Amino acid sequence: MSNKITIKQATEIMGKCQPFIRAGLQRGLLPFGTAIKVHNGYNYYIYPNLFYGYVGEDRKC
Repeated sequence: MSNKITIKQATEIMGKCQPFIRAGLQRGLLPFGTAIKVHNGYNYYIYPNLFYGYVGEDRKC
């Protein structure tokens, strides 16, 4: 299992759209990752343990 969760994977698991996940991370409303502003955009990181805990899945990462 990969230690990285992409925005696309998060949307598929949560059943949400990519703008929802991005905006939530940028605004600090989703507690499972961060959005770091760089030049003219953002870099996103989703912490697997926090993400799976948030969505209610018991996975060891």
